[in-house]
Amino acid sequence: MGAYLLLLTDIYPSTVDRQSVQLDIDYPDATQLSRWLPLVKWLLAIPHYIVLAVLGILVGLLTIVAWFAILFTGTYPRGMFGFVVGVGRWATRVWAYAFLLVTDTYPPFSLR
Repeated sequence: MGAYLLLLTDIYPSTVDRQSVQLDIDYPDATQLSRWLPLVKWLLAIPHYIVLAVLGILVGLLTIVAWFAILFTGTYPRGMFGFVVGVGRWATRVWAYAFLLVTDTYPPFSLR
């Protein structure tokens, strides 16, 4: 649904069929994860939250600009598309680290 709202796909999200955009997260090996780190992971990710909040505002503005670009040219500008996808990747890595608890590796400050 998020990909559709951000104009990353033009296929309307179905409620019964397989989605066009999917996310697969590997189940972690619990023996490899720290026992006490989950208590502070959400706290360690605060710098990411701040940067992602600013980038989220930028993504919202770029989505509006992209809508007009798609309306007039018929294509999503490649640079804007890459930026929106990159912010989505970054946010997913932070979510997986801080809340899904599937990794102990601190997420990089990167759109790639």
